[in-house]
Amino acid sequence: MSGESAVRPEEFVRNLRRFRYRELLMAFATVAVVVAAVGLFPGAENVTNGLKTNATTTDLALFVALIVLAAMVKGMVGFGFALIATPLAASVMNVEIAVVVLAVPPWMINVFQVGETNTGLAYVRREWSLIGLALVGSVAGVFFFSAFKTSALVTFLIGVVLFGYVLFQLGKGFVSVEGTHNPVALGIVGLLEGFLLGAANLGPLLPTYLHTFERDKERYVGGLSMVLGLVFTAKIVQMLATGVMTTYHLWLGSALAVVTLVGLFAGTYLRRVEIDERKFNWLVVTILLVISLKIFSKTVPALFL
Repeated sequence: MSGESAVRPEEFVRNLRRFRYRELLMAFATVAVVVAAVGLFPGAENVTNGLKTNATTTDLALFVALIVLAAMVKGMVGFGFALIATPLAASVMNVEIAVVVLAVPPWMINVFQVGETNTGLAYVRREWSLIGLALVGSVAGVFFFSAFKTSALVTFLIGVVLFGYVLFQLGKGFVSVEGTHNPVALGIVGLLEGFLLGAANLGPLLPTYLHTFERDKERYVGGLSMVLGLVFTAKIVQMLATGVMTTYHLWLGSALAVVTLVGLFAGTYLRRVEIDERKFNWLVVTILLVISLKIFSKTVPALFL
């Protein structure tokens, strides 16, 4: 990536007409959710079918505002949308529905960021084992979700991982490990990451692992987006094929994805012009800390009180 921060609509359109990879992928991600949100509209009488009956207009407005913020965070640091949005969705929809619906916005955002960071086949060739194992884990995770749904224990353990990583990084002063990461460890992380995304829509392991080894913002964001984009693609296809995701779920997820575009664009801009490495590191661990505490607030009472 060149790291240019200026927005040049004319250049974007010109490159899109030339079918340049970067602009083509960004446009594809955006247009796909817009078309689905319009084309699959279930009718005004069915819009709230997947929402809780006691969800108020205020609840819905707050949720929409927070997922826009979550998209901005994702645009800035390369992860965090599903980790932030999925627990928040409990205020307006059942957790099981949230796991299904909230697979769509991350798909759009990750595909957009793959293009925006110009991450391509070179990354796939280099990290093919990570991607392959993450896809295997995702398939297993969706089957697990179909059979057992999302448990509070799984979510709690995710919170423990996040909190432990924050303490580790703060204690070590944002330690960075030079050289390549261990391929066996990375493969295990990829497998577990895919499983957790498939089962609970919450995948903290890969962002935390890569943050230890990859401190270049663009490579970090691009690599995460490539893996997560492929995992969410496989997850959506599998859920549609097995009937876990209905047409209504796909529409609602696409509609929410359209809303998150504002946050994604803002976060992308801020990452390019405002965040140096130290700020980036602090932002990552702060977000992880907040998410872990939010998870604990939801799961600890259910499990231990």
